[in-house]
Amino acid sequence: MKRSCMLVFMVWLMRAGWAGALVDYPEEIPFVPTPIEVVDRMLELADVKKGDIVYDLGSGDGRIVIRAAKKYGVRGVGIEMDRTLIDTARKAAKTERVSHLVEFRIEDALKTDLSPATVVTLYMLPWFNQALKPSLQKYLRPGARIVAHDFGIEGWSPLKVVPLPELDQKTGSYRHRHILYLWKIE
Repeated sequence: MKRSCMLVFMVWLMRAGWAGALVDYPEEIPFVPTPIEVVDRMLELADVKKGDIVYDLGSGDGRIVIRAAKKYGVRGVGIEMDRTLIDTARKAAKTERVSHLVEFRIEDALKTDLSPATVVTLYMLPWFNQALKPSLQKYLRPGARIVAHDFGIEGWSPLKVVPLPELDQKTGSYRHRHILYLWKIE
């Protein structure tokens, strides 16, 4: 099954209340690129500003940290376990002329030191977000913002939940209503 179809299926399972069907396979997180319109809304919701350091966990092709660097002039760190995606992200950063502001690391996001981050972005599955909570609590300082795409963090009440209008995916293969969640560390 193609990765994009797999994510749509997983989103459907989650919203239909079949979370248990996914938790049995926590190692499998497919790469599905976040549409640039959603990336922009995530960065706006996080209120990214000069001096911020944006960490994107499961950064894929690097589009979130690259966009943050290009649009806001901030530093960014992408954490990804797929070497091919890291290579793609590094090439994209060079093409966009923001290599001096961003870096991409092959690391397990659940073991990454997040202490430099002022903004953390996520497009991960619920089991991952749940497993990440101790690191977020341990490393993030008061005022740090967390923005999650489509999946919240169980047990944490978001400051804001922003449903976005349906966006046509460039492939035209499906339509998906994106939801963003914002938390602020106190």
